[in-house]
Amino acid sequence: MGRPGRPEYIPAQFGRAAARPCGPQFEPHRLAQPPRDGSAVRRPQRRTARIFHRMVGETVTRGRRHRGNAAMTDFDVIVIGGGIIGCLVAREVIARGMDVSVALLDRDLVGSGASRRSAGLHFPRGASARVRAMTAVSQDYYQRLRRDHPDLPIHPLEMSVLARESEGVDRYYLDRANATRVAGLPGDSVPVPPGMGVWNVDGGHYADVAALVVALTAELRQRVHIRESTAVTAVEPGRDEVVVRLGTGETLCAATVFLAPGPWVHAPAWRAVTAPLAVRVKLVAAMHIDQAPTASDRVIVFQDPDAFLLPMAHRGHWLFSFTSQQWDVEPDALTGGASAACLAEGRDVLAAVAPRLAARATAGRVFCDAYSPNREPLIRALDPDRRVIFAGAANGSGYRLAPAIAAEAVDLLSIGPARRPLHVDHPIRSR
Repeated sequence: MGRPGRPEYIPAQFGRAAARPCGPQFEPHRLAQPPRDGSAVRRPQRRTARIFHRMVGETVTRGRRHRGNAAMTDFDVIVIGGGIIGCLVAREVIARGMDVSVALLDRDLVGSGASRRSAGLHFPRGASARVRAMTAVSQDYYQRLRRDHPDLPIHPLEMSVLARESEGVDRYYLDRANATRVAGLPGDSVPVPPGMGVWNVDGGHYADVAALVVALTAELRQRVHIRESTAVTAVEPGRDEVVVRLGTGETLCAATVFLAPGPWVHAPAWRAVTAPLAVRVKLVAAMHIDQAPTASDRVIVFQDPDAFLLPMAHRGHWLFSFTSQQWDVEPDALTGGASAACLAEGRDVLAAVAPRLAARATAGRVFCDAYSPNREPLIRALDPDRRVIFAGAANGSGYRLAPAIAAEAVDLLSIGPARRPLHVDHPIRSR
C-alpha cells in the first residue's frame, strides 16, 4: 500500500523522473486543522546558504549552485501564479511561521490575470457541503482581514436573493447568513415574478480583487522573493526537488512548488501534469450597466438563472454577471473584448430578470476560469513525492474561496514545523 500519510497523486511522465506507484488514498480537501500532538513533517535535505537579499535588505534562506554550466537558485517554496489564490498561498506559508524561503512568480504583473477581471463578490453559499465549509472559512478570513486592515478594498454590502418559493435558500446558504424572507425588492428595476420569493442574507461583500492582490503582495515583498513578468517554461518534479525553468533562461529549484495558474491550467509548462485533472476552461462574462449605484443599493442574487446584479460603487456602475456556456476557451485568445454574441446573450438574460436595466447595458467584461468535473476546487499533489501541489479550478469562485484553498494547499506542504490553523495576522507584523 505504500507509505502512510502520503497523498494521492496524478501519475504522469515528468521531465526528469517518471512517477512511481502511488501510496494509499488520502483526503486532500479538508480545511486547515490545529496540529495533532506529536505531529511533524519531514524537512528535505537541501543544500542552502544564508545570503543577503539585496532587494529589501532581508536575509533569506536561499542557495546558489551550479549544475553543469547552468546556475540554479534554491528556494524552499515556489508559488507559480500571482493572482488572489497564489498570493494567499504565499501569505499563508509565511503566516504559519515556517522558516522557509519563498518565491512568487507571475507571467505578468501580480493581480493582472483573472483577478483583474473578477467581480470580487463574496456571498455565503455553496452548492455542496464542502464548498459551504470553504465559504465559511473564507468569509471569516476576509472579515478579520478587513477588521485589521480597514484600508483594504473590501466593501461590505447588503444582499438579497431571488429564488423559487418551492426551493428557498436554506439548501445552499450558510446558517450564519440568517436568511430572512421579505416582501420584495426595493425599487422597481427588478420585478419579482409569480412563484418567486425574496430573502435577505447577511455576510455579503465585494472587493477590488486586483487592488487587494497588489496591496497584500506589497507587504509580502519583505519576506517573499517576487518575480513579475517572468514566464515559466517548464516544471520538472523529481524525488528531491522540483526544477522550474524560466523564459529568462534561468533555472530555479524548490523543495515544493504550488501551482496556482487560474485559467492557464493547460499552459505548455505544466500541461502534462494537469491534464489528468480533467479541468475545462469556461468563459466568464458580465455586463456593465450605466447607472450609478447609491449607498443603499443591495446586491441581488438570482438563484435561477445563476446570475447577480452588483452595485460597484467604487467604479460608478452596476455589474450583471451571468452564466455563459462557452467552453474550452483559451485565456490568451480573449484579447478582443466582448463579442457581439456575448453582449446579446447577456442582454437577453438581463432583460428576463431586470427589463428596465437592459437598455443601459452597453458594454461588459469577459474572461474565463478553470472548472473541475465536480464543481469543487481542486487541491492536490500532482506527483508521488508531494512536491508539486495544484491549487485552483475554483469554478468562477476564485476570490470567494481563495483563503480556504490556500489553507488546504499549505496543509500539504512537506517542510517546516507542524501544521497550524489558518492565519490572518499579517505575516510581517506578526513576526
